[in-house]
Order: sequence, then structure tokens, then C-alpha cells
Amino acid sequence: MSRVELHHGAATDVGLVREVNEDAYLVAPPVFVVADGMGGHDRGDIASRIVVEEFRRLAEAGYPAHSGSEVIAATLRAAQDRIGAYDADRRAEGAADFNAGTTAVVALLVEQDGAPRWLLANLGDSRIYRCSGGALEQVSVDHSVVQELITAGALRPEEAEHHPERHVITRALGGQGAIEADYFLLPLASAERLLLCTDGVSGMVADDVLAGILAGAPDPRDAADRVVAAAVAAGGRDNATAVVIDVVGWSADDGYDSDASRRSLQEKLGALP
Repeated sequence: MSRVELHHGAATDVGLVREVNEDAYLVAPPVFVVADGMGGHDRGDIASRIVVEEFRRLAEAGYPAHSGSEVIAATLRAAQDRIGAYDADRRAEGAADFNAGTTAVVALLVEQDGAPRWLLANLGDSRIYRCSGGALEQVSVDHSVVQELITAGALRPEEAEHHPERHVITRALGGQGAIEADYFLLPLASAERLLLCTDGVSGMVADDVLAGILAGAPDPRDAADRVVAAAVAAGGRDNATAVVIDVVGWSADDGYDSDASRRSLQEKLGALP
């Protein structure tokens, strides 16, 4: 892990429609997080901030390189508990239906088989993309109604943007449900650059446009700024946040199979509570 050098950039904008920015992000190498708060008056901004605070504690305390998956799961549970306690306090004050929530995407360095790797996790429809050899690929899979319809073959991807339930999330932090994040393990050589972003970016900027922006901005700080600016210029219908991370000074001849990596990791994790 000491051989890995990371460069990074981050940007966020409230957009042109919303009054409050409910997004939050953390850049604390080797821990990176983007969270998109939900709930409006139910203070989604508090929920996203809680996620960032819990992962900041992780970054400051450190974690065993070989137990990164368990650490992410424990940190998500801690955030879930705090959001639940916050909701309970508001309900006790008279807000009977109070229910804050947030998506989360996480990237942190772990070590497997003697080599550093990215361990990625997602809940909701915030996204993780990887860039390698100039190509952009979505790594995470949206936890949303429209994604389930697309997967089932009942909806074409080009129809998702206008579907009436396009903003309905099927998994998130907050509420009473179990935390069922998806996990992905990537060799560093397969992800020269990572993009973590909220749907205020991915819902406003097409993947091919994102690819062009990321390819044309060598500095990750410029890349993050340009990604968010593009989302605002496209209409800014939501808060927009982007974190861009570059792996510098590390290379390995190692293939990437996202399905195999995910299966292998899930077998090691078992069923998360």
C-alpha cells in the first residue's frame, strides 16, 4: 500500500433548482465518499453529513488493510444507527413521518494477495465509474426502480430518463430496512482514474460526455470542477457532486473481471446484516 500515490479533486454545487445542497463528500486518502441526502425538509443533508463523519473517523483511526470490507460494513452500520437515532429524536419532537436518508458510494484502498486494490461500495443511485485506457465504465449498479426494469428487460436505457419513477431508490441508508450495499474489488491497474458522483451529475451528463471531460482534464481537480460545471450547465436540476481520484506511480499486469471480483468478495463477506 505504501507504493500507491493518489491525486484527487472534488467539487460540489447546489445546482439551479434546489435551495439546499444535500450532497456531502469526503476526500481523506485512502478513504473517499460521496453521499446524496434525500428527504428535503426531512434533512437529507444531515443524513449525508453523518455518512461522511463516520467515514472520516475511519480515515483518521486507520484500518487493517486486509479487513477493508468488514470495516466498510461496520461504518455503514454506524451511520445507519445515527440516522435512525436522529429520525427518532425528530419524531419524538412531533414530526411523526420524519425519515431522513442518503445514498452512499465509497472507495478505499485495501490489500489482497499482497497487492493494493480498490474496494468500492454503493447504496442507492450515486455512481462509481472507472477510467482506464481512455475508456469510461460504470462499476456500480444503481439501486433504483428504473434499473430493475432495465435489468428485467422491461425498459430500455434510453427510456429511463423520462420514466415517472426514475428517482425512486430501492436501497439507501436511513429507514428501517437492512443495509445491503454492493461491493466491488478492482486491481489498481484497471482503474487509473475513479469518478464518484451523485445522480445530479450522472442524471444530467451523458456517459460519453463524462468520458470526454475526464479524458480532457489530466488534473483531477480540474476534472471534478468540469464534471460538476457540465451538470449545472445542462440544467442543474439537482445538487451535483464529483470526486475524481487518480492512481499515480503504480502499475501491475493484472486483469479485471467485475463480475468475478464481486462474486469473490461477496463470498468472503457472506450476508451482511
